[in-house]
Amino acid sequence: MSDLTAVRDEDSFDIAAVHNWLNQFITEKELPEVKQFRSGASNLTYLLKYPDRELVLRRPPVGTKAASAHDMKREFLIQSRLKPVYPLVPNVIALCEDSSILGSDFYVMERVQGEIFRRDVPESITKDDIAIMAESMVSGLAQLHSVDASVLQELNKGSGYVERQVSGWSKRYRAALTDDVPDGEVVMNWLAANKPDDVDSCVIHGDWRIDNMVFDLGAKKLAGVLDWELATVGDPLMDLGSALAYWIDKDDEPMFASLRRQPSNLDGMPTRKEFIAKYLEISNRKCDDFTFYEVFGLFRLTVIIQQIWARYSAGQTTNPAFAGFGMGVNILINRAQGLIS
Repeated sequence: MSDLTAVRDEDSFDIAAVHNWLNQFITEKELPEVKQFRSGASNLTYLLKYPDRELVLRRPPVGTKAASAHDMKREFLIQSRLKPVYPLVPNVIALCEDSSILGSDFYVMERVQGEIFRRDVPESITKDDIAIMAESMVSGLAQLHSVDASVLQELNKGSGYVERQVSGWSKRYRAALTDDVPDGEVVMNWLAANKPDDVDSCVIHGDWRIDNMVFDLGAKKLAGVLDWELATVGDPLMDLGSALAYWIDKDDEPMFASLRRQPSNLDGMPTRKEFIAKYLEISNRKCDDFTFYEVFGLFRLTVIIQQIWARYSAGQTTNPAFAGFGMGVNILINRAQGLIS
């Protein structure tokens, strides 16, 4: 299935108004053809296709949003600051804070050319291709965590990152509860009672997944990393735990495996344990017991999809991709509880 589709009616916008605003930053004169990316469960992403250039527009969704989420100015700032020191960040072009244009802040960036892989991969993918993906996932994250965090100094809230994350995500889950999902209190109480100290403070991505990577397999490399809305300065093992919540091993139990959205199950991909071991080796960090970080990652993902499920249940979005998110919340909470029981 193509990742691009016609713009959903509920997500449409005034193309001419956006183009006219964008004209101060680009030379293209014709209105672009606009398509919507199917991917992205949080912010909305569109392709602006000009005859000789492809740009990407990012904007918040319509409907009730968490107060700290969907901050386009923040997302733009992060990428602007990181690009000189972490080349895998896309080139951002401009941020619009004039709500009369589109009804909210938005920004535009260059499209990173390459291949994005989601749940399944084409039959043409080789073992060498898989090896490139596998190596990039681990080394790219370790490389990001080695960036001097002073480039995002204003996002650094100091020590206590783990505490803030546990309490913050717990608060968000309780605020987004619907009557068809578990209350999550067992998991939240366990996380609160078992918080480790921060191991480090570095730039973290917050949503490190294969489908946020753009690969240039012809050049045998990772060409770009997308979706920086959750990036900040924080604990690297929390970032790793969050990344592994999406990582389905090929021998995982069927209910958890049903949530797979990336090809982490392919022969040649590392298992979660192998991912952790390789990351610790490359980054020269230590962790004797990863259980807390794994449980946190599962819970954090639970909250993200529950917030979307709450919007879907309230009719604030009709995206059919969200129809199974309520079941996903149940599966993730049960898995997290199984790890601590």
